[in-house]
Amino acid sequence: MTSPTLDAFLDTHVGSGAPLGEAVSLTVRRLASAAVALCGTIEQGPLGKAVAEGRGHAGPSGDVPKELDLLADALFIDAMRQAPVCLYASEELEDAVLLDPAAPLAVAVDPLDGSSNIDTNAPIGTIFSILPKAGDPVGERSASFFQGGDAQLAAGFFIYGPQLALVLSVGSGTHIFVFSSAGGVFVQAHGGLVIPARAQEFAINTANYRHWDEAVRLYVDDCLKGTEGPREREFNMRWVAAVAADAYRILIRGGVYLYPGDSRRGYAEGRLRLVYEANPIAFLIEQAGGAATDTINRILDLTPRSLHQRVPLVFGSAREVARIGRYHTEPSNIAERAPLFSNRGLFRA
Repeated sequence: MTSPTLDAFLDTHVGSGAPLGEAVSLTVRRLASAAVALCGTIEQGPLGKAVAEGRGHAGPSGDVPKELDLLADALFIDAMRQAPVCLYASEELEDAVLLDPAAPLAVAVDPLDGSSNIDTNAPIGTIFSILPKAGDPVGERSASFFQGGDAQLAAGFFIYGPQLALVLSVGSGTHIFVFSSAGGVFVQAHGGLVIPARAQEFAINTANYRHWDEAVRLYVDDCLKGTEGPREREFNMRWVAAVAADAYRILIRGGVYLYPGDSRRGYAEGRLRLVYEANPIAFLIEQAGGAATDTINRILDLTPRSLHQRVPLVFGSAREVARIGRYHTEPSNIAERAPLFSNRGLFRA
């Protein structure tokens, strides 16, 4: 049986019968075309613009953009001008941009996730969230992006790695499409993904260990103790420094990802942005049977307060995400740890 193309999938799953289905379908197609164009630039590496230095000034999200960040943003906003999109927001722009007041959708994008990987030929990505337009788009451009994550009509990300892949959910499961250079189309490679319930990998930047709160350190310590520790099994650690790449791996083979807040200046609320990173990733993960929290609260229940709001993020295998929550809220009830807590002093200042 021939695998369906992205176009055929969209025709089936978000056709005229779904609310705003045709608008969502066309928007995903335009995003995919922009990703193909961006991939061509990335493939040039040092022969093109992919490793150009940053512009020298931090953008609205606090990071210094590289030349490729800005090129990617330009590609995606141009693509959205050709789609039924009213408002466009991105990591590189201070405020949302009004494209077509009459159009029904709002799109939030992280144009280039994992920019630090550009120089090293490691995976990078593009993350997007598609929302219904809300409020007065002319008078208050950000209002459409201050909806809870459950309001998303679709979400996804592109991975620029060994293959150009699209991970997509339109609210009916999470699916992976791989770009066929021979056919010039995205072809479905995995449909209806289900994240394995049992996690044996965790992704976290352990260089920040000394800055974490004790609940996070205890969780990681327990994983690192392997079969001799309270988890009684071996864990591998992975960290790609691009949340989309880590999410891709977890969708394929399970595991859990942590980017908690920590004690460093500017990191108390984490580093990932709720609107255009955490919300779309959480949508994809939940559609695959996983869970996503800010260590305690469900990500999709949070209401954004600002366009570039940061949030701690934990996602992956649902049972493991719930366990991490218990390390924060009820550590004494973690059965295998209870005898140790009198000595570990979780609540010490």
